[in-house]
Amino acid sequence: MVLADISFGELLLVVVEVFLFVIWIWILFTIIADLFRDHEMSGWGKAGWIIVLVFIPFLGALIYLIARGSGMRDRTIKAQADAKKQFDDYVRTQANSTPADELHKLNELREKGALSDEEFQQAKAKLLA
Repeated sequence: MVLADISFGELLLVVVEVFLFVIWIWILFTIIADLFRDHEMSGWGKAGWIIVLVFIPFLGALIYLIARGSGMRDRTIKAQADAKKQFDDYVRTQANSTPADELHKLNELREKGALSDEEFQQAKAKLLA
């Protein structure tokens, strides 16, 4: 049987190898995402980095992390701050809707035929209650 031929040490080594491979793929995806997030770098520069990462991946990734590591951090923080700002703006616009705005939306849905008159009256009563 195949499982009987594998020792605990070999199994542990396979687990470590899979872990390191997943980490390696994660690092490559992070570098590639950072390359395409950087709007200051030209397309030729991005293509050059991709070629380096394909043909000499370990050395290319190491050089990229050393040369552009602080920029990666800054771009990631900026992207997260932009996403948070957009989410906060969305929540703020949704939270500031008044009952009159909601009634207007319900009336538009009724006029489009998405709501029947009975459903409109139920939603209106629920909104005004």
